Amino acid sequence: MLTFTPLPSMFAISQLRLCIAILGIVMLAGCAGRKGFRGPPSPAAAGVHANNLIDPVEQGQVAKATGVDEFYKLMMRVREENRPAVPPPKRAVLCLSGGGSYGAYSAGVLCGWTQCGGRPQFDVVTGISTGALIAPFAFLGSRYDPLMKEFYTTLSRKDVLRAKPIRGLFSEAFADNTPLANQIDKVLTEEVIREIAVEHSRGRRLYVGTTEIESRRFVVWDIGAIACRGRPCDRETIKRILLGSSAIPGVFPPAEIEIEADGQIFVEKHSDGGVSQGLFFAPPFVPPGLAETSDGRSLYGSDVYVIVAGKLYSDPKVIKPRALAIAGSNVETVLYAQTRGDLFRLWTYSTVRGMNFHMTAIPTEFTIPGSAVDFEPKAMTALFDEGVRGVCCGKAWRSTPPGTEPGESPLVRAGTNLIYEPRSLDPRPPEQGTGLLHRR
Repeated sequence: MLTFTPLPSMFAISQLRLCIAILGIVMLAGCAGRKGFRGPPSPAAAGVHANNLIDPVEQGQVAKATGVDEFYKLMMRVREENRPAVPPPKRAVLCLSGGGSYGAYSAGVLCGWTQCGGRPQFDVVTGISTGALIAPFAFLGSRYDPLMKEFYTTLSRKDVLRAKPIRGLFSEAFADNTPLANQIDKVLTEEVIREIAVEHSRGRRLYVGTTEIESRRFVVWDIGAIACRGRPCDRETIKRILLGSSAIPGVFPPAEIEIEADGQIFVEKHSDGGVSQGLFFAPPFVPPGLAETSDGRSLYGSDVYVIVAGKLYSDPKVIKPRALAIAGSNVETVLYAQTRGDLFRLWTYSTVRGMNFHMTAIPTEFTIPGSAVDFEPKAMTALFDEGVRGVCCGKAWRSTPPGTEPGESPLVRAGTNLIYEPRSLDPRPPEQGTGLLHRR
């Protein structure tokens, strides 16, 4: 068996400094070599959405060959074939994704849903990251809408975090989330905990997802079961779970949660659930006296609602020619792709089980100012209002998974000679002089 001895810390630090110095020299040399050179702009720099730059022949051929449409039709046939003779009780599940300050959109959808009517009492609510902060109040019902609106339209960055960029280089995070912990403590009152316990005893379920950072595993917490224990420490445990689920890695420190296994005490570190999954589904509780049907059709006709606190596809933006900027952009791309994958799996599962899939995300054409960690009240209010508007005008929900609507298939090219053909709405129109102002 091979064992590895860790290097002495001072040696490791000196090596790191040497690597940084070498990297800096290479970057300076590269910059010097490019000084004064101005080549053609990138599509984003010219105000052109690269999703609309296509090879029409190749795009059409491969789009047919992938068989997405056939798969969709197959799933619909499977759904119809599984229709039970006697419809089971109809239930509703709500899944809330992560997204930082973009959770203002999720809160707006829920509040708008109340205003316009038709919002159900959810049998199950699941939440990750910012969705974990919304989940308890979505679970308890519309009387908590004013609290959600206040949280996602009036809080600013100072109410959520305290930046510590220099100290963060030598600690667990670049920001202190004590302000957010205080906000959670203020809204997660003893009364709220008791209400969650009451609803749990009635068969409803509330789940929150975290990532245990050392095992790198996704953990689902049954918040209602914890609330039902009635111990003084349970409220503190739930607070730590919510704080951990919303702890953006590197930005916020993980939440430490003490556990006991076979009489031994351990301390786990839990961070953003969105690192492991973009969202997750949990089935409604079935009382022991009403066992699941043997043919797996007990959820047929039930509704699955998914609110994505973000867009399905990120907006194009100019990336600075810096290693950290490029790395950060690629991480963001991976997270978007992960969420789309989770949505497609949930749609497939829902369709096979005969459930009705409903999904909403921030519209492509909506311009989001700033990033998900800005927590700027004006931008969050605009997102909140967009959620209200979308659900009230009947345009928020879609029943199809990502990748099946026009403009969502991957770009396929047989070369570099392309045409501009709108496949998705541009966040900005093409600028004069690009030669792409025509619309085919």
